[in-house]
This record gives sequence, C-alpha cells and structure tokens, in this order.
Amino acid sequence: MSTLKVFSADQTLLQKCIEEHDAIATRLHEVGVLFERWQAAQPLAREAGEEGVISAYRSSVDHLMQDYGFKFVDVVALTPEHPDRAALRQKFLDEHTHSEFEVRFFVDGKGLFYIHQDDKVYAVMCEQGDLISVPAGTRHWFDMGAAPSFKCIRLFTSPEGWAAQYTGDEIANNFPRFEQF
Repeated sequence: MSTLKVFSADQTLLQKCIEEHDAIATRLHEVGVLFERWQAAQPLAREAGEEGVISAYRSSVDHLMQDYGFKFVDVVALTPEHPDRAALRQKFLDEHTHSEFEVRFFVDGKGLFYIHQDDKVYAVMCEQGDLISVPAGTRHWFDMGAAPSFKCIRLFTSPEGWAAQYTGDEIANNFPRFEQF
C-alpha cells in the first residue's frame, strides 16, 4: 500500500500518516512533488523487458516527455539476488539533489523516497502503479531495502541519466529505513 509519513525534520517526530492515494497526491503537490497512479495500456508480463514495459505505458511516458522536456527513458530493475545491491542501496541513501527532475514509475515492487522540504521530511512508500516526480533541486534520498525488488521506468533530460549532488547533511541517518517503515 502506498503510504506517506510526514515527520518533523529536526526531531524526526511522526506528524501525519496518510494511506489514501488521492490524499497523498494532494499533500505532496503542496511541496511540488507529482504523485500519480498509472495503468498499463496493454497486458504486461512480469518478466517483460525494457521495450515491452515502455510500450505498455507509452502514452503516459510520452505525456511526461512532452510536458517536462525529457529526452531519454529507460527501465531499471533490481532483485534481491543482484550482486551490487548493497553498493547501489548505499549510493542512494545519502541526501542529495539533482539538476533535473527525478521521475520514477514503479512497474513492479516498491521503494521508499524521502523528500526534505523546510522543516519536514516526507517519506513516501511507492509501490506498483505509483509515479513520483521529485523537482530539480529538491533535497531527497531513496531506500530500496537490503533485498530490493522493483522495476521502474526512469525519464531524463540528459543522456548521462542519474547524477547526484550530495548535500553532506547526515539527516538521512535519523529516519527509519525501508525495513522499519
């Protein structure tokens, strides 16, 4: 189930928990984060590759590419058996920003985004069917868990793809990890 937990950034006190999708989308919209549900336009096999996944969501992908000027789209998938899962998890756990939107659509599985805005941290457990778009310059981090299991569509304006500017803030260490969420 998609879940949003709002914490105070300085004391990590839970202020609110929202589990209704429209209410999550409304609350995140207030801080500039897009949160939507997408449906596949055609049946999609669990083992579908990049081409099949993008094809199943083509109209939604094209809409975002046009609205935001994205030029590149790909699919990333991680499983508990991935040999680099621990290193990949660590790469995303520190607070960082990007010079472009970070857009993820969860075709399968789930992952936990943390958005740090002013004096609050918004922890969003995204699951299959959820799209989250974190605006450029927004402080955030991501936790996929020790045994990641997800497949996501990613959109980029640059062919280099994901490039982070780490803030150096240790705030991410103060919040519950994926397993405790």
